[in-house]
Amino acid sequence: MKREQWNSRVGFILAAVGSAIGLGNIWRFPYMAYENGGGAFFVPYLFAMVTAGIPFMIMEFSLGHKLKKTAPRIFNQLGANLGLRLEWLGWFQVFIAAIIAVYYVAIIGWTLSFLGFSFSQSWGDDPNAFFFEQYLQLGNNSPTNLGQFQWGIAAAMSLAWAITTMAVFTGVKGGIERASKIMMPMLFIMVLVLITRVLLLPGALSGLNYLFEPDFSRLLDIQVWSAAYGQIFFTLSVGFAIMLAYSSYLPTKADINNNAFMTVLINCGFSILAGILIFGVLGYMAEQQMKPLTEVVSSGIGLAFVTIPTAINLMPLPQLLGPLFFVALVIAGLSSHISIIEAVISAIIDKFHLPRKTAAIIVCAVGYLVSMAFATSGGLLLLDLVDYFINNIALLLSCLVELLIITWMLKVNLVRRHANHCSEFHVGRWLEICLQIVSPAILATILAKNLYNTLLHGYGDYPIADQLLLGWGLVAAMLLFALLIDFASKRSPHRELWQSQPISSTKGEKKHE
Repeated sequence: MKREQWNSRVGFILAAVGSAIGLGNIWRFPYMAYENGGGAFFVPYLFAMVTAGIPFMIMEFSLGHKLKKTAPRIFNQLGANLGLRLEWLGWFQVFIAAIIAVYYVAIIGWTLSFLGFSFSQSWGDDPNAFFFEQYLQLGNNSPTNLGQFQWGIAAAMSLAWAITTMAVFTGVKGGIERASKIMMPMLFIMVLVLITRVLLLPGALSGLNYLFEPDFSRLLDIQVWSAAYGQIFFTLSVGFAIMLAYSSYLPTKADINNNAFMTVLINCGFSILAGILIFGVLGYMAEQQMKPLTEVVSSGIGLAFVTIPTAINLMPLPQLLGPLFFVALVIAGLSSHISIIEAVISAIIDKFHLPRKTAAIIVCAVGYLVSMAFATSGGLLLLDLVDYFINNIALLLSCLVELLIITWMLKVNLVRRHANHCSEFHVGRWLEICLQIVSPAILATILAKNLYNTLLHGYGDYPIADQLLLGWGLVAAMLLFALLIDFASKRSPHRELWQSQPISSTKGEKKHE
């Protein structure tokens, strides 16, 4: 079966950027910056981008481009070269993507609902009560006692699934690339329009002062550096099969380094734009309500579904600015969801040699049915618990193991040489130092801290039984099934991974457009 390819470099970059830019860029990054020293946070953030984000992206683009396979088959081949079974790591990453897909679509569903509400400000004067009590109907539920099924939420999630299914069903060129070429420019245009309007509001500049005013004393706090690296790994879609799948569709003459730099820089640039937008709004809210900004700022889901509706109520032309806000959120969410589902579908296609349309129907149908657990009164609690263990334990573990395999068990310099051979400009030995020493050390530190805190204190106020079942139990089950699939699979034949690729790190090597 001939492997699909991207139609153009622009299409690939927009798809990769669409995967990396998600709802978290809009509400998570601004709050992370605010909590970790304001303008001073940009120092560790940019350092993390250079030492972790760009190197990791180059590594995954190189592996996908060279081996033309998805995560399970890539790690199967790498394992064959080491005399080990490593396919389980690829399937563990695919399972991470699958779990994220089934709960992430719930947030997209909420966003679609609020897009409808925004035309008339249906949330009223108390968006907090509206979101939690009227919309979610969050009562005395728990992650294992989900309560009443919410048909309105289910309908919005169904629409999100329909859009994602259409994109992945029609393939790389016809679906994903075309959708990305439409959605990404729209997202940037809408955010720029919103920023232009928001910065003219009274109090907006004081909000930006809160975001950018540096507290350089925080640079000595290890927590700030940990937060910066955590944000980079969470936002770039590395470590859970997406970028390996996307780069496997690159043509032979693909500029690896350029593509990686552009993907990371555009993603991080968008995060900063989102920070300007959100804190301009919060500064305006603080002035209108005559409160300190610290009393109106909210983190996480509350920022999107409580703070933004509150801000829309205060703004001029709420019938215009409200829909613009939520259309931007919907596009950011859908572009990421499409990429997450594609990582799962492409792995299924590679493993079972199914036609794309068949694999897309199976994956989306199963994902749709499982995701309906989040269309309940307790769906938010289930989402919160599962998301914590997936992002703070499973994903960091996956990234760390992948780095250790590539950089310590294999020859990391071959990754750099392949990337340079395919690129118009070369990266130096800093790439190897970052991948082999800096990133693993930081990742190991963050993961150890998360494991220690979670084992000692648990997560939130959730019952221990729920955490054991839906947290630790879920991660353990993913590992177990990944190992079972690996040991039931045939190991790839051993061969030199790079022997068919002439390698040159000299400045005179052939340049590819």
